[in-house]
Amino acid sequence: MEIGILGGGIAGLSVALALSKQGYSPRVYERRAEPATMGAGVTLWPNAGFVLEELGLLQDIAAVGGRPVVMHRQDSAGNSLGGIDIGLLDQIMGHPTHTILRRDLQAVLLDHAAQAGIPVAFGHRAVAIDLDAGGKAVARFENGASIRPDLLIGADGRMDSVARRFVAGDNTPVYQGFVNWVGVAQGESALVDDIAIQDYWGAGDRFGCVAVRPDLVYWAAAQARPLPAAPAADMRKEIEDLFAGWPEPVTRIIQATPAHAIRLIAVHDLEPLHTWSRANVLLVGDAAHAPLPTSGQGACQALEDAWHLARCLAGTDGCLDEALLRFAQIRGPKTAKLAEQGRVFARGLFATDPETCRIRNERAKASDPLRDVHALAAGWAQGLPMAGCTDGTPVDSAGSGSLYRL
Repeated sequence: MEIGILGGGIAGLSVALALSKQGYSPRVYERRAEPATMGAGVTLWPNAGFVLEELGLLQDIAAVGGRPVVMHRQDSAGNSLGGIDIGLLDQIMGHPTHTILRRDLQAVLLDHAAQAGIPVAFGHRAVAIDLDAGGKAVARFENGASIRPDLLIGADGRMDSVARRFVAGDNTPVYQGFVNWVGVAQGESALVDDIAIQDYWGAGDRFGCVAVRPDLVYWAAAQARPLPAAPAADMRKEIEDLFAGWPEPVTRIIQATPAHAIRLIAVHDLEPLHTWSRANVLLVGDAAHAPLPTSGQGACQALEDAWHLARCLAGTDGCLDEALLRFAQIRGPKTAKLAEQGRVFARGLFATDPETCRIRNERAKASDPLRDVHALAAGWAQGLPMAGCTDGTPVDSAGSGSLYRL
């Protein structure tokens, strides 16, 4: 079966690797002229760790990533709001959590794709998908090329997905009322004391930083605001002013970030899909389910897509329609639940009313850290053959803290 994949990001490359391990020969088509470097970093929670091990990537991820031991929450004055014992979470789920720069994760995926002999064609921006006379999808590229594979997989992101428009007839991302400034800080000496996730909550604003090493930290500063027309001329100064007086290492991390390397992202997500495929076109990753960064599961769910799709294709004796339907039945409920949890958490996190923020913080402080860890394990392990899932039902873990990518 000839398989074409639109998109050479985390979803597209991980799907290609999973399918290659099943004996398929996928080809990847990436719109950019070179590997993507969008975003700063991602936290690969234990459910992602399971898939990475299955794909043979975990050792290389560990070589360039960090192993966080804890997630701390504080308010903007430095008062503790509790946290998560990541070491315990890893123990319960049986797989490790890693923090990694997005560019390093991309490099590992590309390296393994090259080792597996998977062609990755850059500079192929899909502009349309049409059906031929036989009902098979034809993807057409801006450079004049076209492909007509037996299975066309849309892994072309949340913001301008040609595949989603073809499958669902709608490709309208929803702005969720806040922006992220993201960056990577590197110091000549340690910027933080340990390999941990630090999350600071204000009133309508937030600062999160994630250590890969003590001297290498990726971060996101966020604020509730109307959809911006354009970034400020000096974004680093804007961020420094916005978070002046917040606990260290906030200022230290901002100042250790090159001004030219800070990016502003107006945060959007997508409504859950009723259908994930049309004809021989299937959506995966952010094109199918684009949760907010407050879900902490964007990259993790892209990896889960890869693992499940390979098994769905292998278990249906060549009946593509049956495989695609089965895949959507498996992936739909979990990804929709996580997307909703991300939205609920964001609404609380970016509240501006002082009393609402006070109640939010008191609830965070009063939460049971052991119960929170078990809730996360149950929700994230759902649908995977790994420890942690007790009843197979996603649970509401959105209140348990900052569990996000940057």
